[in-house]
Amino acid sequence: MADSDGEYVEDLSDDDLHQGSAVDSTYGTRSKDRKRTRDGKPKRNAATWETFKQTWGEILGADTADGTLPLAERIEAEKRRRLRRDTDAVQRGIIRHLMLVLDMSSAMADKDMIGPNAYRLTLNYAIEFVQVYFAQNPISQLGILGLRDGLAITISRMGGNAEEHIEKLKKYRDDYDPQGNPSLQNALEMCRGSLYDTPSHGTREVLIIYGALFTIDPRDINDTINDLVADRIRVTVIGLSAEVHICAELCRRTNGGMSGNYHVALHEQHFHELFLAATTPPVTRTKEQDNPSLLMMGFPSRKLAEKGTLVMCGCHAQPCREIYACTRCNTSVCRLPIECPSCRLTLVQSTHLARSYHHIFPLKNWVDVSWAEAAAAGSVACYSCMAPFPPVPKDKAKIGGGGGGRKEGSEATATDGKRPTAAGTKTSAQPKGITVSESSRYACQVCRNHFCIDCDLYAHEVVHNCPGCQSNAVVVREQDGVNGGGGQHHTNGNGSNGDAQAMEID
Repeated sequence: MADSDGEYVEDLSDDDLHQGSAVDSTYGTRSKDRKRTRDGKPKRNAATWETFKQTWGEILGADTADGTLPLAERIEAEKRRRLRRDTDAVQRGIIRHLMLVLDMSSAMADKDMIGPNAYRLTLNYAIEFVQVYFAQNPISQLGILGLRDGLAITISRMGGNAEEHIEKLKKYRDDYDPQGNPSLQNALEMCRGSLYDTPSHGTREVLIIYGALFTIDPRDINDTINDLVADRIRVTVIGLSAEVHICAELCRRTNGGMSGNYHVALHEQHFHELFLAATTPPVTRTKEQDNPSLLMMGFPSRKLAEKGTLVMCGCHAQPCREIYACTRCNTSVCRLPIECPSCRLTLVQSTHLARSYHHIFPLKNWVDVSWAEAAAAGSVACYSCMAPFPPVPKDKAKIGGGGGGRKEGSEATATDGKRPTAAGTKTSAQPKGITVSESSRYACQVCRNHFCIDCDLYAHEVVHNCPGCQSNAVVVREQDGVNGGGGQHHTNGNGSNGDAQAMEID
């Protein structure tokens, strides 16, 4: 009989070990080799849970056991990562016509996908997407379809009213469950029919949230893809389970051979980022859209009905007290923006155009501020919210030090490209990565005021204008003499000089 292993001896009691030591056997031989304590008892080996290594201690660092500082750095790095975008001024279609297709088949009930309930999560993200979409694209249109029972059902028709879309999505979220098989071809045919009558000055887009790994189609889907290419309809697909070849081929052929419009979500946060990334208008590539053309729009004023009376709106046939009269045919509508139901004139407000303007001239990324630059500028609080900055250490307050304003060892570190700093207005090419400022200060490349990370995020994602540039508060430095001598003060965010007024934000 073969000898037993050491684990058998470890499981024996103290009495068994003493008995085994008096008998010349294989077990007694193994027990004699074991280490003993001072009182003669065998030394017990530590259990697995006693020698467990706390990996979170290595992540947070030994110098900060509570993890406060590293956690703050990681949050700041995550905020800066969200600002990683291309700020080049390119032509984009600000008047968009988008069809949102949601997978409502039985595949969305699989718990192995994004979260325990991918169906509810997708509809919740869709509601948020509608809100952000119309906030960033107020003069655009949106329609929503669903995939279930082998058909493509209409959730909400093409329109510019965000409240109607959200109400329909909440109804399907609360009253319906995923069922049946998806049909990708039927959805594409319905999207093609909905986008067929859209004007040529707007974009034609389809965003598909697809959770299944198959599609049940009535005929060859390649014929439908060829029709989409002929109609200049762009398709973007976000997968929730795994990559599907037909989805990759669909995105590649409808986007001019580019493969960057098909993504597979890794987790909930990644799915949320991919979903909201579709709120940015696509870059114009076709020659038909490059040709400039004039679009007639009306800017009606709000009117109140006479006391004790109501006015029927021409868009929904509902009584209301606040109306907008069309500037061409005087038809009453209840909300803006909208297309006049009588003369088909686009009715908007000036604030709607202002909110769409930032896509063409985006706000430039703010740069990191080193300790030396912070000491030279003497900034003690954020220029926008007046939140206090951390004080400059005495050993890093020398001019010329600071190491470029980056925190070493942070997750969001820049690559080999040069990182522009706040010392001058001339900047190099945008870096491939986003850094975390060692001084927690970020400077506008034009007005060179210092801001905190929260104001950086708010200015780039909500306001789309620099507070320092809009207030014409240009900091003049004696060491470089930039923006001095009464020259024009350029601003960051609206592409005009300092004499221009700030854009109105609704």
